[in-house]
Amino acid sequence: MNGSRAMLVELDAIAAAASAAPGVDVSVAVPFTLIAAAAERVPSLAIGAEDVHEAESGAHTGCVSAAMVKEVGASFTIVGHSERRSDQHETSHDAWAKAAAARRQGLQVILCCGETEAERDADRAERVVQAQIEKSVPDNADGSWFTLAYEPRWAIGTGRTPTLDEIAAIHAIARAKLRMLIGDAAAGVRILYGGSVTGANAAAILATPNVDGALVGGASLTAEKFVPIIEAAASL
Repeated sequence: MNGSRAMLVELDAIAAAASAAPGVDVSVAVPFTLIAAAAERVPSLAIGAEDVHEAESGAHTGCVSAAMVKEVGASFTIVGHSERRSDQHETSHDAWAKAAAARRQGLQVILCCGETEAERDADRAERVVQAQIEKSVPDNADGSWFTLAYEPRWAIGTGRTPTLDEIAAIHAIARAKLRMLIGDAAAGVRILYGGSVTGANAAAILATPNVDGALVGGASLTAEKFVPIIEAAASL
């Protein structure tokens, strides 16, 4: 819940950095109120929504459907974000239903999974992530439209990150779980890491096995912080 029309100027430098790094896919998810303006301002960037509702229409006051965000210029959506799971008490089934709804509208999907601090401290991180993937990933998922993001909830906006070994371990488990669920298609699914990614740590994180990109939070609010992450990806 950040952003205003005045802040869209930040997209200009982000789009320029993306153009200078043709080997890096750069996408920006903005609040519903800014999707149309962002898509019009920087047509070279993929603009997405931060969430969608699982229903196509109906009596769901305050909710926004996949068809609605697509109509105003979104090409993808995030679903199952840790803040949706914690603040709005969304379940893995909710994330699955939203991913399926977005797919029906031809949107790309970034589906998030990740454990809480209490779950990690109890040595349950691997089991929690596996269960979320099993219950959230649609049966027809493949890399042409589906991306998985691992974001430990305790690392969101806190400045804390897991060690590179911890990130690698969860990403390997996520890849193996995907392989169990969707077979050979799992090889084409990108797995992103999210959670206090910055220009300072991006290169090391992105070089970690089974990390195919980053889901950037607070550092995406300004070009000054986001562009170094794009440059780090381009350097690998």
